[in-house]
Order: sequence, then structure tokens, then C-alpha cells
Amino acid sequence: MNTPQQTAPQTVQVQAHYSTNRKLGHWTTARHFEVRAMRGAVVLDLRSPSIPPGDLEISVLADHSMLKLLVPDDAIVDTWSLDIVGRGRVKDGPSEQTPTSRTIRITGQLRHAEIRIRRAGIAVLAAMFTREALADLRHAHKQGTIPTVIDPANTPPGTPRKK
Repeated sequence: MNTPQQTAPQTVQVQAHYSTNRKLGHWTTARHFEVRAMRGAVVLDLRSPSIPPGDLEISVLADHSMLKLLVPDDAIVDTWSLDIVGRGRVKDGPSEQTPTSRTIRITGQLRHAEIRIRRAGIAVLAAMFTREALADLRHAHKQGTIPTVIDPANTPPGTPRKK
């Protein structure tokens, strides 16, 4: 008798050791992330509609580092299980919860590190002023499509430009 196999959820690992690692636009379909940073910076864009519905889980180990999360406007960020050592902190602005709000659970440890939560226009600006956004603009111009890195929630990949 064949039984369906239980597959473990896909976990994406992101590292930044003495460097900057940016994951912007439609870069993943996973809901579980492991972030390791030592004296570096990580930027994760979690606004893409290609990420399946449900809660997101981020396991963090950051030492003298910065983790910037670009999240939807109504996202709920839960840092209750996050251990903060030294001068670490989580910076988050105001948000309004809706019945369809996605919860992002952050666990792990910050050692003299910080997490910055960016929403709405601030998230767009954070993505806009990067090398990845410039490369996406150039690629979209050549292909005749709309760039997706700046605001992935409103621009599916491959959307043609109107002429």
C-alpha cells in the first residue's frame, strides 16, 4: 500500500559573514528561513505573492550584524522567542492587522545586532536603492517587461509593459 510521503518544509539558508547578502523580488517560495550573519548585513524581501500563504518562520543567529526584513503592510512580526544579548534590538514601525495578516515568527539570538522591519513605502525605497534593483530595471527594459524587484507584491514576473 502506497502512503503519501511527508516532506519536510523547505528551508532557505542565508549567510553574510563580513559582507552584505540581499534577497529581493520573487526569490523564493519557501516559508522557513535560517539566517546567519557575523559582522554583515542581510536583506530579505518577504512581500512576494509567490510565497505560499501561512506563517513564516525565521531562525536568526546574528553577531554584530543587521537583518532588514521587507514585509507586507499588515504583517504581524512575533519576536517573543528571540533572545537579545547586549545592545541588540528590533526596530518596527506601526502596522494595522487585518484578518488576512501573515505572521512572521523570528526566533534565535541577536548578539549586539539589530533587526529592522520595513513596510509600505519605506520597503519600496529600501529595495529601490540597491544594485539588484538597477540590474532588474536594465533587464526589464531589454525584455520589454515591468521591473519586479522594487514592488514584487504588485508586479508579477514577466508582465509586459504597455506601449
